[in-house]
Amino acid sequence: MLQFTKIQRDDQNKRGVMNRIKDFDEVYEKFDTIKVAQQASRCMQCGDPYCHTGCPLHNIIPAWLRQIAYDDLELGFDISNETSPFPEVLGRICPQDVLCEGACSLNDTHKAVSIGSVERYISDTGLDSGLKPKFATKKIGKKVAIVGSGPAGLSCATFLLRAGIDVVIYERAKTPGGLLTYGIPGFKLDKKIINRRIQLLKEVGLTIKTSCEVGVDVGLDSLRKDFDALFLSIGATKGNRANIAGEKNSNVYLAMEFLVSVQKILNKEKVDKIIDTKGKNVVVIGGGDTAMDCLRVAIRQGASSVKCLYRRTEKSMPGSKKEVANAKEEGVEFVFNTTPKEIFDDKIKLQKTKETNGKLVVIKDSEYELDADIVILALGFSQELPKFLTDTDIKLDKYSGVVVDEAQQTSLDGVYAGGDMTRGAHLAVTATNDGKIAAKNIKERFKKC
Repeated sequence: MLQFTKIQRDDQNKRGVMNRIKDFDEVYEKFDTIKVAQQASRCMQCGDPYCHTGCPLHNIIPAWLRQIAYDDLELGFDISNETSPFPEVLGRICPQDVLCEGACSLNDTHKAVSIGSVERYISDTGLDSGLKPKFATKKIGKKVAIVGSGPAGLSCATFLLRAGIDVVIYERAKTPGGLLTYGIPGFKLDKKIINRRIQLLKEVGLTIKTSCEVGVDVGLDSLRKDFDALFLSIGATKGNRANIAGEKNSNVYLAMEFLVSVQKILNKEKVDKIIDTKGKNVVVIGGGDTAMDCLRVAIRQGASSVKCLYRRTEKSMPGSKKEVANAKEEGVEFVFNTTPKEIFDDKIKLQKTKETNGKLVVIKDSEYELDADIVILALGFSQELPKFLTDTDIKLDKYSGVVVDEAQQTSLDGVYAGGDMTRGAHLAVTATNDGKIAAKNIKERFKKC
């Protein structure tokens, strides 16, 4: 350990741009055995590790870095999987630069340890070699229903199964995984990775009822009656709009509408509306990671031009720097300090902006137009609760989010919730942690029974 003075930080290699934009395969290549040990050995083994506190799951990062540095894959695998329900998934999609790696003590002087890359390596290599996470061998006679199979739902299921609690997940889509399956493109997260984790859970007793919508195919009252507890994880599915003229034209789509359509085609599922950007001038409005996903998908579909409009400077963009860099490499053109005014069938009218005394203002007489056959709005998401919940007296906040206490329990006894439906649109890892907290408290509830 402590090799940071001798070994520089290194990141995973990326596939060549001209190859990767032709398909939806993952961009990043896995570390080899030698490189992963070298990168892990850079860790300082801090007594009070900031990477641990910077991680929403509070992963014991220095411990598994140490095991990989000393070539003990099995122990590193066990430690990594102890606190995280799917390390190989989060190792791929977490914005480590603002979480664990952003908090690394080496960040200012020698560059952070490549935590995400090592995390991915541990579970990928461990699972490929036959290692499996540990689950309870005896059941305790309790069962929990989970609504939604996204990050929060799968996380909650994992920790409940580890405690010997039976779990049934109800998922309205044809394929489980929620955001991980439909909302994150394959070039960031190969769907075989999430499918493998779900299969592991099925092997230890998880039941998943797909194409089964709560409130339509099964009632909430029925679930509360038939199960000992209930966990809700339906996400925040309502895409935000810009409130400008023309934003409901036939050539304007919401980000998730676009991403889900493309993924369903790749899954060979029935698609209500095919959104094909091939040969089109595409404009994406927004600067977060979802916007980057839309831009990079359009590139892979063969769009003639792909532009990202963001109303502030590049420095102000909320998206991961890594994702912005990848988008630039792949041919996306960024247009900063620009805000849309009106959308037409084949173009978009824009205005230039600037910041004055910390406030964003539109520059007078700065209007201009861009060709835009397709416009995609990637402006975040809001809660849109289903009728089966709004028909209850469940407590909501002013944004229509479900209110939960420190145990993730709602105002309905025995009904817990987590993820974006409680906090608003946020990170997959924070939703994952909500599921983990809920599972812990559901288990404690059963101990008191």
